[in-house]
Amino acid sequence: MQFDAVRVDGDEGRRLAGLMEAITGGEPGPVVAEANGRRAVYFLVPAGSAEGKPWPVGATRLDAAAGRISYVPIPALCGRTWPLAWYFPPTKPGRFVHTLLLLHAATALLH
Repeated sequence: MQFDAVRVDGDEGRRLAGLMEAITGGEPGPVVAEANGRRAVYFLVPAGSAEGKPWPVGATRLDAAAGRISYVPIPALCGRTWPLAWYFPPTKPGRFVHTLLLLHAATALLH
């Protein structure tokens, strides 16, 4: 499976995940959270959809654009994978976080 991701660190990432949950009625798409370090939250979006968007300061685009190398940690679907966990697990193949909805929510929350 190929995807892009948008990373938001710390409490802001968790607030954004909560906002996305509220906006989408509890199904924002796959979101990964780290429990240590920068406590990053990764929002998995369709491949190619994060590039060229005006992401606000605090949101980091992780994609395969020319000349970029990105690393996105993904936990196992089952079992212990600390410090990674699914904040919202994938629900079906091809289901991702809606990129434009995430962009608008991130812009509202981080500006």
